[in-house]
Formats: sequence, structure tokens, C-alpha cells
Amino acid sequence: MSWPDVHGPARAVVYALIGANEPGLARQLHDVGWGGSTLRPVGVSPPLFVGAARRHGTYTTSGTGSVWFGSPVPEIAAALMKGLAGLSEIRWGGANLTVQGKELEAGPDYRSGHADFISVSPVLVKKESRFLLPDDSGYADFLTRNLRHKADVLGLPDEVGVDVLDSGPRRVFEVAGAKRVGANVRLRISGDPRLLRALYEWGVGLNTVQGFGWLQ
Repeated sequence: MSWPDVHGPARAVVYALIGANEPGLARQLHDVGWGGSTLRPVGVSPPLFVGAARRHGTYTTSGTGSVWFGSPVPEIAAALMKGLAGLSEIRWGGANLTVQGKELEAGPDYRSGHADFISVSPVLVKKESRFLLPDDSGYADFLTRNLRHKADVLGLPDEVGVDVLDSGPRRVFEVAGAKRVGANVRLRISGDPRLLRALYEWGVGLNTVQGFGWLQ
């Protein structure tokens, strides 16, 4: 798969799934955002392939893989589920992904108020016009601001603590002609259990609708 196709098609795929049955909702999310904010509470992973041979400089594929979709907003989540129902193929940029099965994931229990997350795609954090990496000063602070903003949009308590436990190398992707710079991270987040569940369903950091910041 070409590198621009890893994240580039994600947003169009998400809006197409939502718009298949709820075109007004898809237009609202695309043009305006949600809850008086420009944020869009929907997340997606890039295609993740099982057993793909690693080759330097290449995003390799295999015959089996997964793409996850999620939203903490029931209306959006229901639209995604309707769009996926009966779907036999996903056109992901230059690749045709045959749908071999679908599964609704229940998600972990966060009643303890603490969660350890691993991102399966780079988390994007920005200070003004510059993307920050986990070792940069202020990274955790700006990520915390992002999470609090998400909480406010969802009407949830925004007291949240973030610890960066580990991180991967710097990753650079081009999406619609713009660079996205981030890194996969392992995070320990504390907060209201409802917010932790929402982050699991939405993702963390910027541009989750482009497939960044998806969590396991």
C-alpha cells in the first residue's frame, strides 16, 4: 500500500459510511463539527494487516487485517454500524479491502478510573503550528488539553491526568497534501470512567477522523 493511502482515504471512508444512511449527519460533521466545536467525535484506525512482512520504507499488506471504527456519540456510532451492515468491500484509496467479517467490540471496564492505552497509529499533538513528539517539552500538557476539550464536547468531567509511559519513533505521513507528524505511544490516563471509555471509542490527539491516535 502506498504511504499516502495509509491515512489519506480514512476521512472519506468514515463520511461515506455515516452518509450512506445519515447524509445530514455526515455533512454536519464534515462542515461544522459536533456540539458547537470543530471537533468530530469519531475515530478510525488505518488498515492493520496480520503477518505482513516488514520492509523498510514500505507499508506492506497481507490477506488478513482489520480496520476499526468508533464514536462515543450513540447517534454517530449507530450511523457507522448501519453503514457497515451488509458491506462486502471497502474502497481504501487504491486498495479494495474485502470485508471478511464484522464484530462489535464491547470494550474494557474503566470503573477504576485508570487506563493503560497503546496507540496503534501515531498520536498527533500540536503547539501552535508545530507538531510535538513525546520527548518534547509540553507534550503531555498539550495532549491533556486535547483530552479536556474532548470531555467538554461530550459534556463529561474534564479532570484528567496523562502519563507517557513509552513511545515509538517519529512518523511522518502526508494527508491531502499536508504533513502529519507524530509517534505511537503508551499512555496511562486517569479520569472519569465515562471519559476513559469515550477516549477508547474516539481516539486521542488530533485528526482522529484521519486514522490517527486510535487506541487499544
